[in-house]
Amino acid sequence: MENENVLFWSKAAGTFLVSSAVLYFAWKKIISKPPKKNYPPDTVILHQIGRGPYASSMTPYAIKLETYLLMANIPYENVHSFTKSKKGKFPWIEYNGEEISDSEFCIEYLNDKLQIDLNKDFTAKDRGIARAFQKMFEENTYWAFAMDRWVYDKEWTACKIFKIPLLAGYIGRRQIKKIMYAVGMGRHSSDEVYHIMELDLKAVSDFLGNKKFLLGDKPCQADCSVFGLISNAYWQSFGSPVESTIKKYRNLCDYCQRMKETFWPDWDECITHGNTKEAIK
Repeated sequence: MENENVLFWSKAAGTFLVSSAVLYFAWKKIISKPPKKNYPPDTVILHQIGRGPYASSMTPYAIKLETYLLMANIPYENVHSFTKSKKGKFPWIEYNGEEISDSEFCIEYLNDKLQIDLNKDFTAKDRGIARAFQKMFEENTYWAFAMDRWVYDKEWTACKIFKIPLLAGYIGRRQIKKIMYAVGMGRHSSDEVYHIMELDLKAVSDFLGNKKFLLGDKPCQADCSVFGLISNAYWQSFGSPVESTIKKYRNLCDYCQRMKETFWPDWDECITHGNTKEAIK
């Protein structure tokens, strides 16, 4: 009996190691850097992870950065892959051979390089308010959305969309839980996390009121980020408490539609329609 147990656990361990090795090398192949191409000059090359089922990406920061490029009328091309930047992040950009990581640094770089100012029509006070809401979403609300998608979701929806094997998804979820705990959001109960999220959404809804955009009739730079975060959650929370909470605030839903219609006329060509077809852009 003892020998049989040893044999069983030996086989199990061997199977696990082989499976892990296969998954590791498959994942390394996915995220390995493709060979450099000769991209057209004076064109932003936007590296992002690919299109989402109902929004233009599964990551709000790709939506943020691409919305900025559209708002600022900057020529760009998309490269859809899991290739990370030198900082280990995505999305990221290349411009005339120079690589820039982090969506906010990408925007700052292009503003400086191309002399762009999407905030020129607003006062210093307005700009400060807009940045405060942007940072609330990026540094606080985002983590609540991430907990909902990557930790609380028992259906593993995001893993299925990214076609991540279950074992790799389980390992990834454990790592994400550790990150969430270190950030602080993971130390709260789910009820507390959703409560924090709703207070943030209510705050921006109250401030937005009947305005077309965050600061009035004209969009500002922070609208790119706010839209990226809210739209990703609004269209891609797959029936979770995030979706039902956002839908309580009619002006936030209308805001998402307005931003999409204003800057994304080809939105339907940039989504996979529930993974039923390939996005063509």
